[in-house]
Amino acid sequence: MQLILFDSPAVRTALLPLTYARPVADLRLGSLTIAEKWARQLECPVSYLTQDYLRERYPFQSGQSNLLIDGSLLPTVELLSFVRELPLNTIYYAADELMVAHLDPEQLATYARDETLALPRHELPHLPLLRITRPADLFLHNDRALRDDFDLVTNGRISAALPKSNRLIGPADQLFIEPGVDIESCTLSTRSGLIYIGREAVVLEGGMFRGPLAINAGAIVKMGAKIYGGTTIGDRCKVGGEISNVVFQANSNKGHDGYLGNAVIGEWCNLGAGTDASNLKNDYGEVKVWSYAQRAMQPSGLQFHGLIMGDHCKTGIGTTLNTGTVIGFSSNVFGAGFPPSFVPSFSWGGAGELATYRLEKAVATAERVMARRGETFGSFEEEVFRRVFADSERYR
Repeated sequence: MQLILFDSPAVRTALLPLTYARPVADLRLGSLTIAEKWARQLECPVSYLTQDYLRERYPFQSGQSNLLIDGSLLPTVELLSFVRELPLNTIYYAADELMVAHLDPEQLATYARDETLALPRHELPHLPLLRITRPADLFLHNDRALRDDFDLVTNGRISAALPKSNRLIGPADQLFIEPGVDIESCTLSTRSGLIYIGREAVVLEGGMFRGPLAINAGAIVKMGAKIYGGTTIGDRCKVGGEISNVVFQANSNKGHDGYLGNAVIGEWCNLGAGTDASNLKNDYGEVKVWSYAQRAMQPSGLQFHGLIMGDHCKTGIGTTLNTGTVIGFSSNVFGAGFPPSFVPSFSWGGAGELATYRLEKAVATAERVMARRGETFGSFEEEVFRRVFADSERYR
């Protein structure tokens, strides 16, 4: 069976700026991406139906039997049981949106070409679906996702030993350490949930950690960091300061003091020293947040809502960000005062003025940033930058 995770156009737009450079299913939630969760649960290869400019890295492939699933859906127990029993050439909708289908090669080719299917439509049975339809859903559901992923990743395996210089508070079976981890003189509490530390992660002295928490492979946690539950430190990220209920996708830095809570940070970002992002209004009221779907500020229904930051963004030292700030793809934010609560992609500046960050300068910076991690800024990355620059022009 071939698993194909497709982008719902409406959901993909609602999840911007996080989906400018990846399919919906490549978003990290818990310690794994959505695609990784499905692949592990169904034990089959994954491909994608996504934006044309992303297909070089996220290709579309078909098989003799093809399970087509909306990439914003998480593999709950109930949904997994349902899709495992789907007869061939059946399709299921919910509120006029395609959710899942099981297709032969001919039917799949038709859908991939023009997104139509000449098959009887069935209404999806009432299942407890868990779906990511806005950026805030990533931090809202991260606690549950961390717990689910912990079982998925560690089941039947034995953790490496925690060095004696550390202090563990809570159940030992809720701590899992992969091979090659370097951690000394830290305090870890599993009383409120698991702690997972990925292969070759480095956790420097004096850190205080409270689960549920994942520190993924190759991540570095700076000295004296304070990290609270519901947090994912994505692969090869470098973090420090105070962090609570934050999802870092991968390869991003918050290496210094400063507070970050109820937030989602994309890939290849850097938060300058002393950057603070509010997650609670002074009047304790509902936070309004920029919606790409509505192209306007919208009520979030949340009292706690912090920063949403797209890929390749930077903040200068001492940057302060308002509650619920949304920063688009490849923006550089700096200076005194609070910048706008919505910073469009390829913006340069802050509270005083936002200018357009010239494409060639943004590309040159990304090349240098990726080279420091041994990664190459190639033709795929350049095409992403050019397409996002053009697509986001309307907002600048």
